[in-house]
Amino acid sequence: MIIFGLVLASITGWFISSVAGGGSPFILMPVVGFFLGTAAIPPVITTGMIFGNTQRIFIYWREIDWGLVWWYLPGAIAGACLGAFLFTHAHIEGLSIILGLFLVLSAIAHGFGQNARSFSVKAWYFLPAGFFYALLSGLIGSSGPLLNPFYLNYGLVKEELIATKSAHVLVVHAIKIAAYAIFGAFTLPYLLYGLLIGIAALPGNWLGQIALDKISERRFRQLVVTFILFSGIFMVWQQRQVLVIW
Repeated sequence: MIIFGLVLASITGWFISSVAGGGSPFILMPVVGFFLGTAAIPPVITTGMIFGNTQRIFIYWREIDWGLVWWYLPGAIAGACLGAFLFTHAHIEGLSIILGLFLVLSAIAHGFGQNARSFSVKAWYFLPAGFFYALLSGLIGSSGPLLNPFYLNYGLVKEELIATKSAHVLVVHAIKIAAYAIFGAFTLPYLLYGLLIGIAALPGNWLGQIALDKISERRFRQLVVTFILFSGIFMVWQQRQVLVIW
């Protein structure tokens, strides 16, 4: 039952994230938590993300914008290391709310997918953006589609966005895996379940590639912005108790 549930969730998650520019962690996290417990979510999901995004890099290799990758790497490596360190020493409330509100406002600025761009983005923006994305990912577990507004406003769509984002995300998850291992949060069962999710990502990515090829750039942009909006609402809703305290 556990294997079937994880495999089904992985296939579904990776398929949806192929046509919406992300979302697999939001689908996998509650399923992993239900079957394996909340402690298993970070290491299992991160392992699955490494394998799933590696598959995408091979699938969309020619579509990767390597210029953005080189701008992104220094900031992401520094941010991921700092985030992994701070995660073990501090718990900061409210970050998910700020991130969620940013995503909601970004979706509104995009006209809910009707506008091609809402602000201008240059390649070097991905140096600081990569730092903050990786830092927040280390602190709160997942930064969601934080960089999607930057990808869209830079001009990446469809295969280019999926390919470049996969290369970016892979770096952050690789550093997080090392941190989990160092701090003793990584066990053999977690590794095996993560491998299962990663292997099950293959049919999801394959089906997603077929679907992505059939949709227009405008429809893809609308799906990405819709995902950004709902991700922001979901992140704020998760922290509703903090809002009540405020």
